[in-house]
Amino acid sequence: MVDELTAFASTSAGSKFEIRSDNVLCEDGRFTEGGLVENMAQTVALFAGKKAQESAPDSDPPVGFIAGIKGLEIKSLPEIGQTLQTEIEIVNEVMNIQIAQATVQVSDEVVASCEMRIFIQE
Repeated sequence: MVDELTAFASTSAGSKFEIRSDNVLCEDGRFTEGGLVENMAQTVALFAGKKAQESAPDSDPPVGFIAGIKGLEIKSLPEIGQTLQTEIEIVNEVMNIQIAQATVQVSDEVVASCEMRIFIQE
């Protein structure tokens, strides 16, 4: 649920995603709560894949799973046709767990945020 990597640094990444009418996570003309969570998770996955590619270009990207979500706040559900701008920051890494703070904006307005724990399978 990302179209483009818009930013990448050692502990952060940004993505862009345009909500289309044929998206399975749209309902009644809006992107659902599950869609927003999936977008944040895919942005974390994009970060992990890009980081792995930089450190080992010939290896397969890591597989990750959502291990937990904390403090999920959904302020509004974006409409079809709007573009999500998602930013994640890795705030901690413990063993195979990445802890990321994620924020989704539409036109500079925060629509969702959470702390997400991702288990990275070796």
